[in-house]
Amino acid sequence: MTKERVSSEKVEKAARDMLEERGVTLQDIADIVYNMQAKYAPNLTMDDCLESVDAVLYKREIQHAILVGVEIDKLAENNQLSEPLQSLVDTDEGLFGIDETVALGSVFGFGSIAVTTFGYLDKAKDGIINELDTSEDKVHTFLDDLVASIASSASARLAHRMRDKEEERTSRQIKHREDEELIG
Repeated sequence: MTKERVSSEKVEKAARDMLEERGVTLQDIADIVYNMQAKYAPNLTMDDCLESVDAVLYKREIQHAILVGVEIDKLAENNQLSEPLQSLVDTDEGLFGIDETVALGSVFGFGSIAVTTFGYLDKAKDGIINELDTSEDKVHTFLDDLVASIASSASARLAHRMRDKEEERTSRQIKHREDEELIG
């Protein structure tokens, strides 16, 4: 019996739905991106940030990380993990770094600037990241890091695009560079 592959559209929709179901909007993430990039780009608009967040969510690695991480958070919320994993995830144990590892793995497609931005956001806990991290009623051990990952990737994407625009690259050249750099 052959198993059918899941379509890319179904995976993307599921990942986006999971964010929404957990109370995270694209606007929440775009707010973080704007705060990260505005000082470097005086003409930056919120629409630029939203577009970049949306584009990042087309990446399979990001979608897969969201599906895995949020599912683990939900299982922990319902006490469905085995011990000691249940306690590690439920309490967001400080030495349990798998949540950061999953999120960090999804940032690599956007270069070193995304990696360093992720490290910053993981510590600073800006915006919705802080709300998720300090939530008492739900487990967001993975989700807060995943949101930091998405925001970091969107910020890096914007930074690269801004440089390309400064260097007066055409929209076609920018698109070509993104297609080459962001395979997957």
